[in-house]
Amino acid sequence: MRRLRVLGALALSASMILVPVSGTAVAASPPHTVVTDGGKLAAIRQAVRGGHASKAQRDALKVVLDKANTALTAGPWSVMDKPTAPPSGDKHDYLSHAPYWWASAKTPENPQGCPYVNRDGQRNPEADAITDHTYRMVAWDAMYYLSLAWYYTGDAKYAKRAALDIRTWFLDPATKMNPNMTYSQIIPCRTTISGTGIIDSTQSFSQVVDTFALLDGGAPGWTGKDRAGVKAWLTQYLTWMQTSPQAKLELAATNNHGTFLDMQNATIAAYLGQRDTARKIVLDAEKNRFPVQFAADGSQPLELTRTMSWHYVNFNLTAWGRMAEVGKNLGIDVWKYRAPNGVTLRTVVDQLIPGALHGAEAWPHQQIGVFDQSIAADIFHAAAEEAHDSAAAAALKQMPLPSGGDTWPVRVSCFPLDPPLK
Repeated sequence: MRRLRVLGALALSASMILVPVSGTAVAASPPHTVVTDGGKLAAIRQAVRGGHASKAQRDALKVVLDKANTALTAGPWSVMDKPTAPPSGDKHDYLSHAPYWWASAKTPENPQGCPYVNRDGQRNPEADAITDHTYRMVAWDAMYYLSLAWYYTGDAKYAKRAALDIRTWFLDPATKMNPNMTYSQIIPCRTTISGTGIIDSTQSFSQVVDTFALLDGGAPGWTGKDRAGVKAWLTQYLTWMQTSPQAKLELAATNNHGTFLDMQNATIAAYLGQRDTARKIVLDAEKNRFPVQFAADGSQPLELTRTMSWHYVNFNLTAWGRMAEVGKNLGIDVWKYRAPNGVTLRTVVDQLIPGALHGAEAWPHQQIGVFDQSIAADIFHAAAEEAHDSAAAAALKQMPLPSGGDTWPVRVSCFPLDPPLK
């Protein structure tokens, strides 16, 4: 991993920043990001380019640039690279294996091992043989970090590489993904329709929409044809995400799956200029999901039943953190919403503080595998900034932060809990 040297207040080399880094930087119009607060991003960029960024911002930008530099020579990725075609026979259709489903027993008489059985929280390595899941995760992270690196440094190479990755995954007729998730997280031996696989998209696609929005702000190599192509693709994708049999099942899900689909659909609708549709999605999510997902004390009963309960309560709050960020850009303050039982999003966040500070010993629920206290950092940042949650702010000063570095100070948005790009 290449590291940039920090000289003074962030004297990034001239090859990395294409504007003067002295005196007062010229203020630029905020980007029209859908999830992230564009005003915050513009203020951070002005601080970076003006040489008065905070230490936390300088440290976070180093991590972002490391990730972007890695992405410059990785990929591009395509759904066409997977070794097998989905049931449609068309490799352009995304394909993945349900991660927690295992063959019961493979024998000469039953080579497939039917039926497959669920082992919640235990990932079947067979799922990794289909590359779309991993490539999707890495490609979408790369697009985001490259666009953010361009936004802060002005270096064209980041924008051009992000554009190449986007064209390869979404636009090039030879390599693009079809705008559906019909064969996401399929379960071998089954032919029934399921919506749960849509989570492959919804958990992280909103960051890609912000990538488009950042590049729309005049990025070199990002053309009007690219913008039009992305909007056409997104229009088809949103229709599928609202009307397909799989999407209807997922929209009916009461746990994190439903939250993530609502959040993703609101993000896409807002980017496409369908603000009324986006607002309705967010307002309906508050009204319909709060009373089901959150108990009066702020606990999350549906997520606490999972074998990885710590992961899933944080996972669901990642969706709500991003939902609140989308809502803010639509004039809706999700942090102020109070359900009939009195619960607020801040109450739910504060339920995580003991686990974040003290780990498994302070978490009286099942969590198989690693207990990663740091995954609560982003929602604590969001609560501290948007809900003025002093308890969450205090916890951030004491809890373990992400091992790769806390990049919130330059992202200022909740990030997916997929493993980060390395």
